[in-house]
Amino acid sequence: MTAGKSAAAEPITTSLAVGATLEPVTCRIDRADLVRYAGASGDFNPIHWSERTARAVGLPTVLAHGMLLMALAGRAVGEWTDAPLTSFDMRFVRPGFVPDDEAGLPIEIRGRVSERDAGRVRIVLTVHAAAGATLARAAAEVDEMPGAERGFA
Repeated sequence: MTAGKSAAAEPITTSLAVGATLEPVTCRIDRADLVRYAGASGDFNPIHWSERTARAVGLPTVLAHGMLLMALAGRAVGEWTDAPLTSFDMRFVRPGFVPDDEAGLPIEIRGRVSERDAGRVRIVLTVHAAAGATLARAAAEVDEMPGAERGFA
């Protein structure tokens, strides 16, 4: 995956207000990434790497693993803040089709601070294809006051 970390995003701090928009994170998924992810995850479903199989089941081409999109969204949260991630959920809206070309599937991950409470920050995210289609929506929660700062050893 080619990551295109956006302009130096500052880590989330307690001064960042609810509603603040975070710097988008961009990356690109190509067919080789799908094969590497299949090997790492054990998900060798051929709809993720075989054009013939994808077409046989009615898809226009191969599609990115949903968990790969989720991992990239989680990585974006890590670029926005170094606070520990305490929860993460994602809803897939539509498949991310990966063409067999140099461009692959360019994606952009956008985030916005939606809630803040006692050191916990909730971020809502969207994963978009370069063409603008929303592929997934997610919510992440990070803890800006982990462990000792909360009085735990």
